[in-house]
Amino acid sequence: MRFINANVFLYAAIKPKGEVPPLVLERKKKAKEILTRIESGEEVATTVVHLSEVANILEARLNLTIAIEFLEDLMTAENVRVLPLSTEDYLRALLMARDKGVSVNDALAYLKMKELGIGEIYTFDRHFLNLEVKIVEE
Repeated sequence: MRFINANVFLYAAIKPKGEVPPLVLERKKKAKEILTRIESGEEVATTVVHLSEVANILEARLNLTIAIEFLEDLMTAENVRVLPLSTEDYLRALLMARDKGVSVNDALAYLKMKELGIGEIYTFDRHFLNLEVKIVEE
């Protein structure tokens, strides 16, 4: 099982406006391939916070209906494990974020990964290079 970061969902779901840099096009293609594997049954984990991040951005960039349907599909998929978070998780993540120079959400992902023995993450976020995980971009 791998952890999946919010940016993978966003690259797959959002259509960029205007001229799109080649790097963004490449990431969109890879993100869609990752989601295709998940739709075919590959098991992944994420947290309620990462799903909330996806929902907020989809609602702002697309619309509420798409955001709700996207999340509903993820939350009801048997192969997508949505992890809860506690106040203590947030406190530990705050300390780690400050120490490692990563966002609180990245620190939350890392802590939950370690808690579950997950060593790989689907992400395009370079901040995970500061953490002891393997980044998987395809």
